[in-house]
Amino acid sequence: MESLPGWLIPLPDAASMRAIDRWAIDEQGVPGLDLMERAGTAVARAVEELAPDGEVAIVCGKGNNGGDGLVAARLLRETGREVDVVCLAPPEELTGDARTNLERLPGPAPLAPDGVPWSEREEPGQRARPLVELLASQALVVDALLGTGFQGDPRGEVAAAIEALEASRAQVLSVDVPSGVDASSGTVASCAVRARRTVSFHAAKPGLWINPGKSHAGEVEVVDIGIPRGAPGASRIGLITAAVLGELPRREAAATKFSSGHVLVAGGSRGLTGAPTMTARASMRAGAGYVTACVPRSLQAIIAASGTPELMTRGLQEDPAEEGSIGAGAVGEVLEATRRGGALALGPGLGRSEAAVSFARALARQAKVAMVLDADGLNAHAGRLGELAGRAAPTVLTPHAGELARLLENDSAEIERRRLAHARAAAERSAAVVVLKGDDTLVAHPDGAVAVSAGGSPALATAGTGDVLTGVISALLAQGLDAFTAAAAGVFVHAEAGRQAARRAGSVEGVVATDVVEALPRVRHGGGDG
Repeated sequence: MESLPGWLIPLPDAASMRAIDRWAIDEQGVPGLDLMERAGTAVARAVEELAPDGEVAIVCGKGNNGGDGLVAARLLRETGREVDVVCLAPPEELTGDARTNLERLPGPAPLAPDGVPWSEREEPGQRARPLVELLASQALVVDALLGTGFQGDPRGEVAAAIEALEASRAQVLSVDVPSGVDASSGTVASCAVRARRTVSFHAAKPGLWINPGKSHAGEVEVVDIGIPRGAPGASRIGLITAAVLGELPRREAAATKFSSGHVLVAGGSRGLTGAPTMTARASMRAGAGYVTACVPRSLQAIIAASGTPELMTRGLQEDPAEEGSIGAGAVGEVLEATRRGGALALGPGLGRSEAAVSFARALARQAKVAMVLDADGLNAHAGRLGELAGRAAPTVLTPHAGELARLLENDSAEIERRRLAHARAAAERSAAVVVLKGDDTLVAHPDGAVAVSAGGSPALATAGTGDVLTGVISALLAQGLDAFTAAAAGVFVHAEAGRQAARRAGSVEGVVATDVVEALPRVRHGGGDG
């Protein structure tokens, strides 16, 4: 994938933003001071919105991020606001545009982290005031400590300042990115500011939308600071927008159930018949022309009685050692059913018996149709991701953090700590599109491109919604979309259906997976609740 599709909003990483800034200043002739002035103006405006009254503290590092904070401090003081400016470094260490804006600052001199003005630190009798004590009395604190170039672990005065911001319990406005968050990946090494709002310049950064950074960013506001159009640098990460709905196939007048796409759902076991049923229903509501549930023979009647008369079933050979579980020898029966093409959803409710694991591995390897691998289909490939790279047909994996940890032979805490890196690694190793589920669901292409969901759909935190997502993506694959587009579109439709289901139910807590299924048709065709 040479460039991101138009339905993604590019999220430039730190290196890309440095290149964009250099291009604007060196090649387009935009003064750096003008960019900083506009950035600081946006910060000052956000301060007034969040805290129209009361004292404000602006805590500045010595780089351009701190310079943005100094501009905001000047503008606020000029309107009569009482603003404490705390600079972590001595004034003489500030350089360039940040130094210029320090010299422009009216009013009281900047304070050192101990609350004593830098200009008076050597005078006897000065009483140090802990930073956390100073910040606790503020209506709002502006975090202008670290910019987009930060990586690693905050140390020294910076780490102490971040801890003071957290301990103060004051509402925080972060400049460009919360200090301590890696702007390129969302990784938080040790400590990071938790902001109520982050004002980001020119474009949002990946770390503002990818957890754990996303959970620190609060509301994200992107402001134009005057960088001309046509900036260089191709971003490899983008935020999924509603424009992806324009990629979805529409049924023409001459369409048939066969041309509308066939989805086969292979899974189910005793006690787990709801999962394949939910996947099948979601596929239907997402536009598949017909759906077949391939389940153990003894469970056919249960599936058929599930209240979905449109759903066809195919009884599979069972494991002699475990009644109600698919046997390893059922692979050929499913392969026979794929002769008409379509897409295969493998894993919902499959179970983890030895025969079921063998069935999942063999079917994934031999199936010639597009496939979504989920749930126990994923667990069957724990530590065996490389086996999937040999598939000729498109493949989408839909793990949550625990499942991805098993696939990569890691632990879920580490997956959550570096979600972007691990999603990309899994996609590369499996030669598949990987959908790492979460509020910040990541859709990773094997070539490194990543689509990020804006999330904001807590109603999906209930049993069965993962099966719904599998059904939606499977339906879109069966209708001919490429794996990356099908996965990203499925994620968007799924999240919006969750929001609509919550509105109809009256609360996110009252939503069940079938509510999400019923909301799919309106979302798929761009409809709302009104």
